[in-house]
Amino acid sequence: MRYFIEFAYNGKNYCGWQSQPHSPSVQETLGRALSVLLRAETEITGAGRTDTGVHARQMFAHFDHDRPLDPALVQKFNSFLPKDIAVLRFIPVHDTAHARFDATSRTYEYHIHTFKDVFVNEGSWYNFHELDIAVMNQAAAILPDYTDFKCFSKTHTDVKTFNCRITEAYWKKSGTHLVFTISADRFLRNMVRAVVGTLVNAGLGKITVDDVREIIESRDRNRAGFSVPAHGLYLTRVQYPYITH
Repeated sequence: MRYFIEFAYNGKNYCGWQSQPHSPSVQETLGRALSVLLRAETEITGAGRTDTGVHARQMFAHFDHDRPLDPALVQKFNSFLPKDIAVLRFIPVHDTAHARFDATSRTYEYHIHTFKDVFVNEGSWYNFHELDIAVMNQAAAILPDYTDFKCFSKTHTDVKTFNCRITEAYWKKSGTHLVFTISADRFLRNMVRAVVGTLVNAGLGKITVDDVREIIESRDRNRAGFSVPAHGLYLTRVQYPYITH
């Protein structure tokens, strides 16, 4: 039988989702605890890869097990996990369901605070500069006009295509807190952090909205903005046609 796990994590202490030699990963930590819970070596496949230090408010992974699982096992599973990973539920799915390939949409948020706050520093990027959110939203609004985002991709990656279909991209401000939300069918490595860095440059007046268009059309990573720090980035939603949220 195949199951999905829905879970969340604080990425501060991890090298990202994917298992890496000699570095703690969410995949390794979750898989080890699941193997103990089920008393069988169990492999898990995630909905995607998050980079070092990136968080997830909603993430999914799938695994196979030969017996039905009691929903009450969630509490026991959590007792095997560190405090920065929380399992929310097990979801029985069809045998060919795939956490990565079946996802139809992913949503990220990036958090910035413009007034120093010791209680949010670990989950939000402190940037004290005056940012023009109206200009940043004008620049964000052009992103769905494009599909090729090579300019925002980490260089020297082995992806077959740089195409992504962005369905929404916008900023919201509440006091001294800014949140950027972006949704797409898929994302490239480092893409969201590079997008945010480029939009921040627009908000600082370093580039114009037309410059953002030229950057995208150039397909040149060197022309795009810097990658903002990972600790402000959250995977917040992953959608599937057969899972009710």
